[in-house]
Amino acid sequence: MAENRASGDASGFVEGVPCWVDAQLPDVEAGKRFYGELFGWDFPEEEEPYALKDGERVAALIPKVDGRMPTVWTVYFATPDAVALVRRIREAGGQIVTAPVEIGAGEGTTALVTDAEGAVFGLWQGDSHPGFGRRHEPGAFAWVQLYARDTEAANDFYGPLFHEALFGPDAEPDFGRAPVSDVFPAVMPPHFLVHFGVEDCAEAVGEVLRLGGRVQAPPFETSYGTVAVVTDNQGASFALLQRSD
Repeated sequence: MAENRASGDASGFVEGVPCWVDAQLPDVEAGKRFYGELFGWDFPEEEEPYALKDGERVAALIPKVDGRMPTVWTVYFATPDAVALVRRIREAGGQIVTAPVEIGAGEGTTALVTDAEGAVFGLWQGDSHPGFGRRHEPGAFAWVQLYARDTEAANDFYGPLFHEALFGPDAEPDFGRAPVSDVFPAVMPPHFLVHFGVEDCAEAVGEVLRLGGRVQAPPFETSYGTVAVVTDNQGASFALLQRSD
């Protein structure tokens, strides 16, 4: 599988490719137990937020510092220039939640933004931390779906922003668009839903329930595999994806 990576880009990912995910949780230690058992993640460094799969970074669990903020999984799209992309997002009708800021000791630059309908997503300009060390396999990021009110408007927004990642000659997008009402109540706001790969969707749903999570949508078929929408034991929603053969 092509890795959607670009030479000369410090992040290693073409602009617009989902390159990272994190969850803001009230109880990070409880999150480590939940996802460690569900996906086989390790957390070897107590002070580090990174979840590892077979020694490679796959996600981060970070403490939620403001109780008014939602408990959520956030997807980050790669960019070689977060400041320039923020400007283009604003010009396209999006909003800036958090302006670009450097993270850690040269790990990269991040920003939090919304699209024109209000769906929140992150940007990541990688430096020493380029993004996923593993993806497209069980226990790692597999897909992200935007549930929008108007999918044509979503295409008009994201198409110009992330044209190479979505439509370029080597594009293998990890990013789909669908109406909110396909899976959720019509009153649900537009949002991104992070999908993690599993070998058996029904079995993984059982594990989620055993670990104290719940099911929002039982397994259903999509063009990219069998999907179930679940929440962890703290209320963060995500999806399980069993790829089609």
